[in-house]
Amino acid sequence: MYEIGELIIYGSNGVCKVEDIGVPNIPGINVDKVYYTLKPVYQDGKIFTPVDTNVFMRPVLSYGEVQDLIELIPSMQKDLVYDKNARVVEDFYKKFLETHNCSDLLTLVKMLYEKKESILNNKKKPSQIDEKFMNIAENLVNEEFSVVLGIEKDDVPEYVGKKLNRILDNKEY
Repeated sequence: MYEIGELIIYGSNGVCKVEDIGVPNIPGINVDKVYYTLKPVYQDGKIFTPVDTNVFMRPVLSYGEVQDLIELIPSMQKDLVYDKNARVVEDFYKKFLETHNCSDLLTLVKMLYEKKESILNNKKKPSQIDEKFMNIAENLVNEEFSVVLGIEKDDVPEYVGKKLNRILDNKEY
């Protein structure tokens, strides 16, 4: 069970803060259940969810885990998907999101950046599906890294880029 004040990942809502634990004063709510009151960090509103919900929840990563993940980015590899069937491509990308695992999200972002670069080099335009899933995955990673690193969400790509440049400068490939 999470504690009041703890930051967690709640489904596809991203980073949320546990504001309260108990039975909210909401008409029609099941008073026999205990609920988390969650406040999304980067969105308006509140989420009331039973403690025993089936929605995915996990604590945000630690500072050390974020640093370790950044160091692993150069070695993250997955085959690019160029299938003409949009459903096949979408289902492939959804599998990365459904794990709620930062490593999988970073792999998806890296893969989609490489695919985008390849497509642009061929003077073509990235698909809407590629753009949609890159935005979703990037947003989820940037939210979590932001709260863990104590920086603005918009500053995360620059932070990661600088760290990657230092890593790559110190290694011979």
